Amino acid sequence: MALDRLTLDRPTLVTAAIAGGSLLLGFTAAQVTGLRWAGAAAVVVAGAVWCVLRERRRTAWWRIVLVLLVGAVCFVAAHVLTDPLGPWLAVVIVSLLLAGTTTALVRPARGRTSAGVERR
Repeated sequence: MALDRLTLDRPTLVTAAIAGGSLLLGFTAAQVTGLRWAGAAAVVVAGAVWCVLRERRRTAWWRIVLVLLVGAVCFVAAHVLTDPLGPWLAVVIVSLLLAGTTTALVRPARGRTSAGVERR
């Protein structure tokens, strides 16, 4: 049985950028507005919902759930890492971690292909 290859197609990279970027943008929104809920509720949740809606048809459900769990852990980790690293560095690190994890996990489920990408 062959191992699945990591596919770096455009839809995967866009989803990964939105996932990681939503944490960074959410923190930025919270800092700019002074309202912590504005960053968490409005931006981070909206980013997560967008990613789920984008991937629900091409990615296995368990991969999507795993990315959401990693996102939640990254959100908490950013708060934990704020004291030793500072808020911006903590958020950048967890955003990159979430984007990398998303890139590794989000891919077409067996038997499905993304638009414009053919299986060999």
